[in-house]
This record gives sequence, structure tokens and C-alpha cells, in this order.
Amino acid sequence: MQLAPAQLQQHLNKTLSPIYVLVGDEPLGQTECLDAIRLAARKAGAEERVSLLVDRSFNWQSVQQFGQALSLFASKRILEIIIPNGKPGIEGGKCLAELAEKAIPDTTTIIVLPALAREVKKSVWFNKLQSAATVIELNDVAPAQLPQWIAKRLALQNQSTDNAALAFMAHQVEGNLLAAHQEIQKLGLLYPEGEISFEDIETAVLNVSRYDAFKLGEALLAGDAERTSRILQGLQDEGEQPVAVMNPLIWVLRPLVRVKRAQANGENINQAMTNARIYGDRQQLTQRALSRLSLRQLEAALQKLCDIDRIAKGIMIGDAWLELSRLCFGLAKVRSRR
Repeated sequence: MQLAPAQLQQHLNKTLSPIYVLVGDEPLGQTECLDAIRLAARKAGAEERVSLLVDRSFNWQSVQQFGQALSLFASKRILEIIIPNGKPGIEGGKCLAELAEKAIPDTTTIIVLPALAREVKKSVWFNKLQSAATVIELNDVAPAQLPQWIAKRLALQNQSTDNAALAFMAHQVEGNLLAAHQEIQKLGLLYPEGEISFEDIETAVLNVSRYDAFKLGEALLAGDAERTSRILQGLQDEGEQPVAVMNPLIWVLRPLVRVKRAQANGENINQAMTNARIYGDRQQLTQRALSRLSLRQLEAALQKLCDIDRIAKGIMIGDAWLELSRLCFGLAKVRSRR
């Protein structure tokens, strides 16, 4: 069954599918869908959650072992299988196909995939998942639709504004839903319910104090290791949480991976950047990053961010700030490959 993200909550209010597949690179939609499914599964009695990150050393037998093992603490469970590159390989494809044919009992399984190439969508394992699972496509909102999307989000917190202010916000966030979501939440904190004037929105959105984390992404793209280190230290000294810093980094790296894949396939780079919502000055920064960083390095960086997220949430042992600093400094200091 195919669902739009906006239909998910209504679906969860009625039923809970044994398998969900989230497909796409849009980070806000992925986070919100994951949270909604987790919450519904917990309400249905799931008390244990296991998250598996598929990398090169991943052993697919761990999925089978999970299905065969009985939980000591919960009768119902949540299993998350995160595949950052969207390519499970031969063994993984067989495992996912088997999972589609026979879901794990008393388990809500969530499979997280990036935007998939056409040939991957034609694979046996993905077609079987499409037939058996609830599939949710996480697509970007078209620029023309973004003002209305912002208006609906404001309405959820009983706020509204005029069309000029909506267009201004849409322009400022450059099509990024995560940035738009953060601005909308900020408006909910700064102003009471009701109509918000254009002047108030302009003042709030143009307050650049919170953009330090986004400047970190710019420094990383530019290969400015010194500035990257300085911004990281400043954010840490100000008491910023690692998760709040990671979101802007995901916003930077995911489109970069999409463009790098397009470049590897011989596609037009300018068109690929437009498709990835990379505009203006960011295109120059992106081209500089493309000349320095390989697809393998970028995909590994996204996988590392998943690990850091688990550390920050207490799921894995480690120092989230230390790992984040190592990752950012490592990417920034890579020299041009030309």
C-alpha cells in the first residue's frame, strides 16, 4: 500500500501495518514519519526497539536472529533497518524479500531507504516490499507549494499570516523543510496565537543567531578546516546540543550525495543541483565540495551521522561532540582531488 506522509497519521489511527518502508531523502518527513510509527507501535504494546544500520560490514543474519529470538522484556517489538545507500546487496535483497513474504511476528518493522534509482525500484526485493508493506514516499515540497505548506504548519499552532510573509519565509529557507519547520516552531515560541504581521516574521526569520549551525555546513563545503573547528567549538561552548547541529549537516550532505551520484552517472551537474534544491551561492560551494569529496566519503559521513545520533540519544556508548568534531574536521580537511 502506498501512502503520502500526510495520510500516515490517519492510517495509524485505524491500524498498524507489520512493515513500513520509508523512501526518500527529505529529513523532516523521515523524522516525523518515524516518530509517528514508533508512537503508534508503543501504544499497541511495543516496549522494545532495535535499530540496525546497514553498512559494508553488516551481517544480514542479525535480522534473522532478531526474528528467531524471543524478547525477555516485551511481547511486541519495533525493528528498524536503516539502509543509507539504498543497496542491500544480494544477501540483503534476499533477506528483505523473505521479510516481505513473511513478516516477523509481534514486530513492527520499519525499513528506511534514501531516494532510489530506477533500477533499484525494479528489483525483486523492492517490488515484494511494495506489495506487502506500507510504503511512504518522502518527497520535497515543490517551491510553488511551499508557502501553502508553511501556512498549514502555522495553522497547527493556531497562527497565520499574509501571503507576502509566507512567500518571504519560503524564499528564506530555500526550499528546505527542516529549516522551515524550525522557523515555524520559533514563531510559535515568540508570538501568541492569531495573526502574525509581515514585520514580526521578517524580524524573527532574519535573526541570524541560530544560523551558526548552518554556517558550519558552509565551512565544511568550502573545505575551511580552521573555520569548521572554530564554529564547532563555539557551538559546543554555547551549550548547543549535538542533535541540533546534526540536522543542518544532514541538510548539507544529503543533497550533495544526490548530486555526486548524478555526476557519477554522467548527468548535467547544474540540473542535478537544481533538482537537489541547491541554489545561488551554494552551487559554487557545492562544486568545490564535489571536487574534494568522493561518493564513498559522503555516504560514509551520512552513516556516521546515524551513529552519532544514536550516541546522542544514549543508544550507543560514546561522546557525540567528539565524534561530530572528528567527522566535520575530517571532511573539511580533505584536499581537492583535481
